[in-house]
Parts: sequence; structure tokens; C-alpha cells
Amino acid sequence: MIRTGQILFVIFAFSFLMSCRGKTSTGNALASSSDTAVIEFEEYEHDFGKIIAGEKVATIFKFKNTGKGPLMLNSVTTSCGCTVSKYSTKPILPGDSGTIEVIFDSGGYNGMQRKTVTVRSNASNPYVMLQIKAEVLTGKNN
Repeated sequence: MIRTGQILFVIFAFSFLMSCRGKTSTGNALASSSDTAVIEFEEYEHDFGKIIAGEKVATIFKFKNTGKGPLMLNSVTTSCGCTVSKYSTKPILPGDSGTIEVIFDSGGYNGMQRKTVTVRSNASNPYVMLQIKAEVLTGKNN
């Protein structure tokens, strides 16, 4: 005699296997790897050097889409509220370039600082980590 638990298990297993099934190239909604964007930065870390506490400094990270599909930046997030970024939300076509502006407000900081900027996109490498660093000097240490 079949119990309700066994029936539910069979239904669950069947549903799981059907969802894991591969799709053919004609039915696949995802772009093939040949149509994928690739994001490459000129630099992945910027050092502001020594700055005075309270000073705001900025840098621009330049990147290029070296892939064969359009590149879309989905988000640019920072490791703290002290950095802000400006970036284009328009598609970057293959061969085209873009920029991400990062501003560091050193107010309230002292000593060596290292902050991260995470870039999320539709590229083959969907997460890229950028870094900024600075030595913040106060009246005590400059």
C-alpha cells in the first residue's frame, strides 16, 4: 500500500529532476559563451597615498568590454558609507569603455585605510573586486 509521504516524495523527486534537465540551444534563454561580455579594468587597486583627515579624494577606474556581447553593470557597492561611486547604467557594447568614479571621504578616519568596491555585471566574471587605500593623517600623526 502506497502512503501519502511516498507519493509526495515521488512528486518532489520528479519535479527536481525535471528542473535540472538541460535545455537545447534552441530553447536556452541564456546567451552562449561566445556572446558573453568580458569586463577588464586598467587597474584593480588605487593608492591615494597620504591624505589629511577630512579630505575627500576621488579616482576613476577605467574598464573595457573585451567580450562579444553588451556589458551591463548591475550594481557597484562599497565596503562602507565612506565611498560613493558613479557609473553608467547604459549598455557598454563590445570594444567600448566605461568608468566607475569612487570618492573617499576621510572624515572620521585615521591611519591606513583599505576599502573595497564590488562591481556586479552580466560579464563572464560577474563579480569584480576593486580596492582603494590611503594613509589618513590627523594633527597627531602628520
